[in-house]
Amino acid sequence: MVEFVLNGQNVSYDGDPADRLLDVLRDVFDCKSVKCGCKEGECGACAVLIDGILYNSCCVAMGSLSGRSVLTLEGYRETERFAVLDKAFGEASAVQCGFCIPGMVMAAEALLSKNPHPDKDEIREGLSGNLCRCTGYNAIVTAIENAAKEGNGLW
Repeated sequence: MVEFVLNGQNVSYDGDPADRLLDVLRDVFDCKSVKCGCKEGECGACAVLIDGILYNSCCVAMGSLSGRSVLTLEGYRETERFAVLDKAFGEASAVQCGFCIPGMVMAAEALLSKNPHPDKDEIREGLSGNLCRCTGYNAIVTAIENAAKEGNGLW
């Protein structure tokens, strides 16, 4: 049995420890913000924070999570930091189809937690593991840049 914290709640998983976190989050814990894009860790649609570090959940085995803390957008959206990012993404028109956005938001949180005032190049580097086919990256970079300014002191 794997016991871990998911979005602030103690949970356990008694399935195969080789199961992918992505599948367990979606199928067992109903975390639908975590998307299945490439299944190879290349697109970032399944990005989550594990102990505050950005991971592609399609590349994480459940057995590695014992005692760790996993944060998905379902948990993150309850925070003041998310409210700032959500507003910034909307104002910058940084969302179209929405498939990549949960992973982009989690990548933005990981970046801003380490560097609360990134420049455009640092933002692009922080998003480098996330793909977007609709919006393009300029609006997303602008949104994160604006969130960093608006969220003064949150990160």
